[in-house]
Amino acid sequence: MPPPNVRTIADLRQALAALGAQDQTFAAAGSRLTFGAKELDAALDGGLPVAALHEVYAAKEGDGPAASAFALALMLRAAPQKNIVWVRQDMAARELGELYPPGLAEFGADPRSIVSVQVKDAMAALRAGNEALRCPALGAVAIELWGPAKAVDLTATRRLVRAVEKTGTMALLIRLAAEPMPSAALSRWSVRTSSSAALTADAPGISRFDVDLLRHRAGFPPMSFCMEWDHDRSSFRTAFQAPALSRSMAAMAPDRSAAPDQTPLRRAG
Repeated sequence: MPPPNVRTIADLRQALAALGAQDQTFAAAGSRLTFGAKELDAALDGGLPVAALHEVYAAKEGDGPAASAFALALMLRAAPQKNIVWVRQDMAARELGELYPPGLAEFGADPRSIVSVQVKDAMAALRAGNEALRCPALGAVAIELWGPAKAVDLTATRRLVRAVEKTGTMALLIRLAAEPMPSAALSRWSVRTSSSAALTADAPGISRFDVDLLRHRAGFPPMSFCMEWDHDRSSFRTAFQAPALSRSMAAMAPDRSAAPDQTPLRRAG
């Protein structure tokens, strides 16, 4: 059963403590997130370290749904079958819509495993993210922000990195309608929308992203790929080298309410 709705930091702490009691399997030191796409895994020497802070930027304002979906896919690859805390700034929810449980399930996630925390501004989001990162039983913590934010600087991101190093829980900083800024993140990605390949009878294909690795502190060079997300296998595959231009992709989670018989997200904030 999902925990009761939490509306304060104190309630969030109680919910996280309950999750920790339910799941005592923590991330192993040195564990890596593999993409499942041989070309990208080989280019990154086996994938991304889980116990690290990674940034995902929407290339343009309209690429927000793709950036959030790509970040979700990373979290599902990093820690399958584990709980996720997703902290969202109010403006991100207003611009992109609420997280939609049936859409998350279609993408390959269990909506019951996602604790949604919605806060007013970037400062509150960073505080909630740091609080969640204290729980080593979590699979990942996402902090989704809208627009430029002075609060997200080297000091703030170093604080997130220190929290990650203590528990081994992966942190993702999702930046929407914002330009890349100096940070302590291990890797920085830019995501653009891309048209999926049509299936038989012109049925829509699986989710596809044009992805650029902008920076990696281990010294890997910038690279570009067009990635497809196979939600049945919860795995990426490389479609082809990313083109210079891209087209729109349907939002992962449109703003609509779940029917009464559908499992709601765990909600905080």
